[in-house]
Amino acid sequence: MSTTEDTRTEPADEAEETVGRADAVEEPEDAPTPGLRRRVTPAAAIVAGLLAVLLLTGVGLLIRTSQLTDPEATSNTALTDTGATSRVIGDVSNTLGKVFSYTPEDTQATELAARELLAGTAAGQYEALFGQVKQQVAAQKLTLTTHVVRAGVTRLDGDSAQLLVFLDQTAERKGKKATTAAAQLSVTARFHDGHWQITDITSR
Repeated sequence: MSTTEDTRTEPADEAEETVGRADAVEEPEDAPTPGLRRRVTPAAAIVAGLLAVLLLTGVGLLIRTSQLTDPEATSNTALTDTGATSRVIGDVSNTLGKVFSYTPEDTQATELAARELLAGTAAGQYEALFGQVKQQVAAQKLTLTTHVVRAGVTRLDGDSAQLLVFLDQTAERKGKKATTAAAQLSVTARFHDGHWQITDITSR
């Protein structure tokens, strides 16, 4: 009897061991645990950051190369020809200071400067405007002084230039306190007869 009982219990033990091995195959130890996210290592984050920087740099270089090869961009020497840029800023600043400054005793000097230093549309606009202002200057004893605070060349192409100019104008009537106002102008100039003439003035 004892021998028979021992023989019957052995298959049961073997069956349990077989089930255990099957379970081990179905659920490998390396399987990810549900609900947990995959961790990103610091090295992977650094590599991803470097790739993003390189991509942005490459795009920037392509844009910059396109700008440099654009015919309009290469003809603009405002940033490369410092001598010509300084010359046009100096001439335009001096012109604006002369044509927009006057005293009740002497408006003729202002008119003569305008005839010499202005041309094109700017000359016609100034002549029409100053004809009206001149009467007020004498009647109100008005003195106007214009000073260029800052000027920059936005485009310089041969004998043509475009500038952005910031200036202060101080107006003083006889017996009254002087007042100062700021102005901003877009100016177009051309090189003629050894100096830069203003051909167009637009208030901004």
